[in-house]
Amino acid sequence: MFTGIIEEVGAVETLEPRATGARLRVRCRKVLEDATPGASIAVNGACLTVAEFAAGWFAADVAPETLERSNLSDLGAGAPVNLARPLAPAGRLGGHIVQGHVDATGELTALDQLGDGNWRLTVEAPAELDPYLVFKGSVALDGISLTIAALRGTALTVSVIPHTFAHTALGSRRPGDRLNIECDILAKYVAKMLGRLERPSSFPSVGQLREMGF
Repeated sequence: MFTGIIEEVGAVETLEPRATGARLRVRCRKVLEDATPGASIAVNGACLTVAEFAAGWFAADVAPETLERSNLSDLGAGAPVNLARPLAPAGRLGGHIVQGHVDATGELTALDQLGDGNWRLTVEAPAELDPYLVFKGSVALDGISLTIAALRGTALTVSVIPHTFAHTALGSRRPGDRLNIECDILAKYVAKMLGRLERPSSFPSVGQLREMGF
C-alpha cells in the first residue's frame, strides 16, 4: 500500500519490449536505500516489483496489463518518473490509500500557473471512472495523492501546491500527455456494495409492519 506521497523523481534508462510485457530500468537513489529483490516501488503510480538493482538504478518487469492500462508504455530514455516505496507500518498516512493499481489513463488538457508556485491541473478522465470521482474526494494522478477541486462532465481539476509541483514530475508534463489515474479504493467498494443491494419492489403495508413487530 502507498500513500500518494512521492519520494523521488527518477529517470528512465530503458524500456525494453519483450515477448510479453517489457523490462523497465530506472535511475534513482532514495527509493533504493532499503531495496531488496522482490520489493515494491511505485513508478508513476503503478506498483512494480524490483527484479534487480545496483547503486543508482533498479529494473522491473512490466506486465502486458500494466502497459495497456497505464502510461508506462509512453516512456522513453530520460523521461522523469514519480517514485515511491510502500508505506512502512509505523509511517504516517500523509496522502490517502493508494494501491498502485492504475485504473486508466486520462489526457492532460491544461496545466495553468496560478501564482506563488501554485498550479491548476485538468485531466479528461474516461467516463467509466465517473462513479468513483467526487468533489473534494481523493484521486492519484501519476501516483500523486491529490484532492479533486472541480468536476465538469468527465473533466476533473486538482490544485497543485508549490511543494508538490517542485518535487514530482508534473513540471515536465504537457497538454496531450497521458496521466495514470487511480480512483479511491473506498469509493470502488462502496459503489459495488450499493450495486448489490436488493431493492424491495414495494414498501410493506401497515399490517405487515405490525406482524414484524413495529
